[in-house]
Amino acid sequence: MDLRECKAGILDVTEMKTAKFAIGQVVRHRLFPFRGVVFDVDPEFNNTEEWYEAIPAELRPSKDQPYYHLLAENDETEYIAYVSEQNLLADQSGEPMRHPQLADLFETTADGHYAPKGKARH
Repeated sequence: MDLRECKAGILDVTEMKTAKFAIGQVVRHRLFPFRGVVFDVDPEFNNTEEWYEAIPAELRPSKDQPYYHLLAENDETEYIAYVSEQNLLADQSGEPMRHPQLADLFETTADGHYAPKGKARH
């Protein structure tokens, strides 16, 4: 195996995507009226092809970007959402989240932010 063959099988770290949003951060969707707390991040799309194809073609985001798992809510309900980075913005409202699973995964800090349970904080 020569160097070219070896390089072909190794992930080029210069091409790795860095997540813009952090675990515990509150974000909102840029097109739809919901917001959520990030509880996990995939460096790139990691869901089913069926799920991806269900997104209207004109709205379908690229797969080669971070995707976020959110404890999401809108005016009517709470749910889990899977959203591409390009469709998220930092939520600046300061409004607390009401998602029923929030307390299972996060602690609310004195300043109203969300910190993962069981993680050391300073």
